[in-house]
Amino acid sequence: MSGPPPPPGSFKNYFGPRAEQYFAFRPRYPAELPDYLATVAGGTALAWDCGTGNGQAAVGLAERFTRVVATDPSADMIAHAIPHARVTYCVAQYQSGLPDHSANLVTVAQALHWFNLDEFLPEARRVLARNGVLAAWCYSLCRIEPGLDEVIDGYYTGTLGSFWPPERRHTDDGYRSFVLPLDELAPPRFEMSQSWTMSEFVRYVRTWSGTSRCIEARGEAPVLAFEESLRQRWGDPMEGRQIRWPIHCRIGRFRGNG
Repeated sequence: MSGPPPPPGSFKNYFGPRAEQYFAFRPRYPAELPDYLATVAGGTALAWDCGTGNGQAAVGLAERFTRVVATDPSADMIAHAIPHARVTYCVAQYQSGLPDHSANLVTVAQALHWFNLDEFLPEARRVLARNGVLAAWCYSLCRIEPGLDEVIDGYYTGTLGSFWPPERRHTDDGYRSFVLPLDELAPPRFEMSQSWTMSEFVRYVRTWSGTSRCIEARGEAPVLAFEESLRQRWGDPMEGRQIRWPIHCRIGRFRGNG
C-alpha cells in the first residue's frame, strides 16, 4: 500500500458510535458476489470475514458457506450485527482464532483501507487452506442521475474534502494502490443497487466518516445546506430513486499457497 501503515494494534473507531445507523442505512452487497467467491474458493466449509462491521458481507457469505466467522474490533458494531444461524461474531481486530489452513475464504468488505496490512496479511495467509482465496472489495461514490450526482460530488469533494480520513483515497482508487502478494483472479463486474427515498439516502450520507467529522468540526450547517440542495433537485422526496455503487475487487491466492 502507499504511505506508512497504521501502527500495530491501532484502531480508528470512526463507525462504532454510529453502529445502529450503519446497520440501517448502508447498502447490501449483491448475491452474485458471494456466489462467485464460492466457485473460486476451493471449498465452502469455512469463511472468515475480517472487519465485518454489522455483518453485511458475512450474512451473504453464509448463504453459500457452511460456517462464517465474522470479526470486528468495534463492540458496538458486533452488538448491532445481523443475526444468522451460520455466522459466529467475535470482537477482534486481526486475530481470527481459527486453526492453521482451515478457511477456504478470507474476506474484507469496505474495510481494507483501515487495516494494518503487516498484521492482517500474515494471519490471512496462516488461516487459508490450500487453494483458499483472499477477497477484498470496496465501493466507490454512488451514482443516481447527472443533476443529483453534481450535488453529491460537490459535497463529497468540496464540503467534505478536508474531513475525509487519508485512508479514504484507497476507496477512491478502487484499492488499486494496495500492493498485495496475490496471484490475482479476474472477477466479473459487480454493482450494488438500492431504491431509496431522499430521507433514506440522506441518512446513508450521514453514516459517512467525512460527514461525521464535518459535523464535529463545523456543526450541522454544511450538511443541512447539502440536504437542501439535494431536495431542490430530487423532486418528490418520497419518490424512490435507483442508487448504484460500483464495486472494486482484489481477489486472489497467496503466492506459494496454491
